[in-house]
Amino acid sequence: MNSTVNIRYISFLSIVAALGGFLFGYDTAVISGTIARVSVQFSLDVISQGWYVGCALVGSIMGVMCAGVLGDYLGRKNTLFIAAVLFSVSAIGCAVSTDFNTLVLARIIGGLGIGVVSIISPLYISEISVAQYRGRLVSLYQLAVTIGFLGAYLVNFGLLQYSEGGSAGLSSPLLFKIFHTEVWRSMLGMAAIPSILFLIVLFFIPESPRWLILKANEGKALPILNHIYGSNEKGALEMNETKSAIGNQPRVHWRELFKPGIRKAVLIGAAIAILGQFMGVNAVLYYGPSIFESSGLSGSDSLFYQVIVGLVNVLTTILAMFFIDKIGRKKLVYFGVSGMILSLLLIAFYFILGTGLGISNIFLLIFFLLYIFFCAGSISAVIFVLLSEMYPIRVRGLAMSIAGLSLWIGTYLIGQLTPWLLENLHPQGTFILFALMCIPYMLIVWKLMPETTGKTLEEIEKYWEK
Repeated sequence: MNSTVNIRYISFLSIVAALGGFLFGYDTAVISGTIARVSVQFSLDVISQGWYVGCALVGSIMGVMCAGVLGDYLGRKNTLFIAAVLFSVSAIGCAVSTDFNTLVLARIIGGLGIGVVSIISPLYISEISVAQYRGRLVSLYQLAVTIGFLGAYLVNFGLLQYSEGGSAGLSSPLLFKIFHTEVWRSMLGMAAIPSILFLIVLFFIPESPRWLILKANEGKALPILNHIYGSNEKGALEMNETKSAIGNQPRVHWRELFKPGIRKAVLIGAAIAILGQFMGVNAVLYYGPSIFESSGLSGSDSLFYQVIVGLVNVLTTILAMFFIDKIGRKKLVYFGVSGMILSLLLIAFYFILGTGLGISNIFLLIFFLLYIFFCAGSISAVIFVLLSEMYPIRVRGLAMSIAGLSLWIGTYLIGQLTPWLLENLHPQGTFILFALMCIPYMLIVWKLMPETTGKTLEEIEKYWEK
């Protein structure tokens, strides 16, 4: 039966949904190249800088809180439409904002979109995937996130170079302002292009067949499943398995979350989601240029180093996609988190010894790249796969919202606290703290998480309900 799977069609649907991940990545990472310029323009202190970075994360927290409910009520596809509109409004609003409060509001709107796609995009991909390809297909979402990061770094670097060169000759006062004197506006506003593209291509994908079955709309679900599996027989079999998993309670109830097995799954998902943020990845992605500048690099060189970090992030994620369905989710975590601890300690030792001994800052870049290699190849590649596949279908949207809420609370705290940590614990203390936070993450995955590689969503559901 598996030989008849329509992998081209599944891949197309996954790529479209993964565009939400690109917007997630761009909107998240573009902030790194604008912090210094926005801070100067609006005279921001360290707390205000944290708020500028963290305000979008507040929107993300609100987004994940309603994403599950919207996804269960309106459907996965319609909820992605809402996210695309939010991204478009945010990008245009940032480009034309008149003061700091307007800029913050536009960033919060974009954060709402980030929160929604962080739940619904991987959820949609998981629900249209087949077991033997699900890991790498959901990983397309994470790959899109990393491409969004890299795209943001390249756009920031390119626009900064342009603002220091050819943009001085622009005759339009508005374009002169956006691309020269206040180049951060064009950095943030460029997100409008992929946002509108995302909105358009969503018209060409169907609704999640598992959601349609959940809503007792089997007439629409069956043709989609037949197309996915390339067989009417296999499509009907998959529909019957999903109906069996739903049972006699197709409606979503909050009390389902408190059943013993499901409660355990929800708590584990929330724990690995929030702990993953305290292991340093977003501090590197948000404040990388600032950290590089603290080692003596110029602003332009710092952005160039960040481009290299983003490139390694993309390439390692692609590498992880080839292994996630072969060696398993848990083994990737063991390998990657061990390497993250080592590289974080090396970064800390560089700041303890390197600057005093005159060690070249190229070693700092190498240590950062090692950290990104291990992180992108493990927890970043695995987290959205695990969260999209580990919950029963009746509560999948709600449970993912809870895990997503934990993830974004952690992300917000890191975005808000990293300037304070760098100032008070110094870079060396900050990175030692991140290394220590890796330990409980590894223990939870080792002791409490099942291996989900190669299992259908219905088989995973039975594991938690035993």
